[in-house]
Amino acid sequence: MSDFGRRRSFPLILAILLLFSFWHSAAWAETTALPAQDWNLHNLKRIQTLNTEPVTFAVLGDSRGNFPVFDGLLRQMARDQGLQFAIHLGDMVNKGELAYYQPFFKSLQQYLTIPMVAVVGNHELGKDPGGQLYTKIFGPRNYSFHLGNHYFIMFDDNAESGPNAAQIRWLEGELQKAQSYQTRLVFFHVPLFDPRGGEHHHCLPPESAARLQALFKQYRVACVFAGHIHSYFEGKWDGVPYALTAGAGAKLYGTDPQHFFYHYLRVTLKGDQVRIQVRRLAE
Repeated sequence: MSDFGRRRSFPLILAILLLFSFWHSAAWAETTALPAQDWNLHNLKRIQTLNTEPVTFAVLGDSRGNFPVFDGLLRQMARDQGLQFAIHLGDMVNKGELAYYQPFFKSLQQYLTIPMVAVVGNHELGKDPGGQLYTKIFGPRNYSFHLGNHYFIMFDDNAESGPNAAQIRWLEGELQKAQSYQTRLVFFHVPLFDPRGGEHHHCLPPESAARLQALFKQYRVACVFAGHIHSYFEGKWDGVPYALTAGAGAKLYGTDPQHFFYHYLRVTLKGDQVRIQVRRLAE
C-alpha cells in the first residue's frame, strides 16, 4: 500500500477503534451501574436455608416509587417478628429504566432485613416487552422454588393478550411437579378477574383467565396472589382462594376503607393451611 493509501485509511481505522472503545465502555458502564444482578437467584439461596415449618412471609405489590409508603412498609416488616422473607408482586417502579430502579434498591438496602424475591409487573416491562433490563437485574421472569413441603410458582402474565401457549405449558408443568407437595401457591401481577365487577376490567382477557382458573382448580392450588389493582381483595375464583394485594405505594383506586388502603400481607403456611393476615400501614 502506498503512503497515500495508508494516510487515507488511518482516519477510518481510528474511527472504528474509537467507536469500539465507546461501545465497550458504555456496555461496561451499564453492567457495572446495575443496582443488582440475578437478584431473585441470590435471595432464593438465602430463602432455602430457612426453617420450613411453619413458613411465614410477606406479600406486597405495586410500590411504584412512592417511597414514603414503601419505606414505611419495609420498616414495619422489619418489626414484624417471624417474617422469613418477602415476595413483591411487581410494579416496583414507575418505569423499567435504570434511573427508577436505583432508588428502589436504595430503599431495600436501607430498610429490608429479610430476603425478597419479585414477580415482574407491567411497569417493569413498559416499552421493553422483552424485559431485558428486568432480566439482567432480577433473572428469569418465570421461576419456581420450594421450601419444605410448600411449592411456590412465580409467573409472568403481563402480556395484553394473556400468557401464550409456551407459558401455559410451563405453568402446567410446574403445577404437575407441585402435586407431590402439600401446598401449592401461585404468584403473578395481573389478576384473573377484577373483583370490583361492573365495568371494571383491569385484569386478564376472559379466555386467558378461564384457562388459568381451570388449571388452578384442576391442580388444587391452595392460594393465588396477584396485584395490579391498587387495593386489597380476597375471595375465591371457582373454589380457588385468591388474595389481591397492591397497596405498597401506588395511588389507590378507590376510597372504600375495606379495600383501598396501604398494606402488606403476612402469610403463614402450616401443613396444608394458608393463613393470611392484613397488615395496614401504621400511622
